[in-house]
Amino acid sequence: MVNSKHVSNHYETLKVSPSASLAEIKQAYRRLVKLFHPDSNQDTADREEIIRINAAYEVLGDNQNRRNYDQELQDDSHKLNSDVYDGLGLRQQRTASAQNHYQTRRKTGRDVDEQVEVWLRQVYQPVNRLLCNILYSLEEQMDQLAADPFDDELLDEFQEYLQACRDDLKQAQITFRSLPNPPSLARTAAHLYYSLNQVADGLDELGYFPLNYDERYLHTGQELFRIATGLHCEAQASVT
Repeated sequence: MVNSKHVSNHYETLKVSPSASLAEIKQAYRRLVKLFHPDSNQDTADREEIIRINAAYEVLGDNQNRRNYDQELQDDSHKLNSDVYDGLGLRQQRTASAQNHYQTRRKTGRDVDEQVEVWLRQVYQPVNRLLCNILYSLEEQMDQLAADPFDDELLDEFQEYLQACRDDLKQAQITFRSLPNPPSLARTAAHLYYSLNQVADGLDELGYFPLNYDERYLHTGQELFRIATGLHCEAQASVT
């Protein structure tokens, strides 16, 4: 995690008090991400600030990490007070040690932040886009097919649509597996994973309809897409 106490600590980054509840911290995190993320606000976009916000939430959004961090803040406060009574030599030694510790943790924190940023850019965003292409195009296709489910031309168009969805799904699955997800985004990754699985099952069900014209396959496929859409929304909410 990024230890930025020399400039601002994680509470200051998220603009909450040290006594803030988890709900208040999560609300502050979402508000700040929306403010500084380029996908939601080009005018105030700030990549460095997004990195600091994600690092702060990674710590304060987890009860155990937060307890450890609070203890570090308390320990550092005690060290600062005790330094007043130390000799100059000891004070300089402690300062050098603290700086080395800070730089080490800062580098580790940057590595974690970069891992999060890379995963969001190279995995989450393209998978999110492909899922949107699949999930939010089904209703239009179903409306067109409903005009005459037995019309050969409409069925051909429906099968072409299903194949395009399968291609998008395959690309999304490859992209999802291309990088391990950061621990702080495990929940987001899990929602994406299960959403992709529901989409795969839904496409299988929809693909059975042209073989026997049994509308139960259409209804089952639509229900699976509905579940996948809910999981997709949960993934989006856990990021923003």
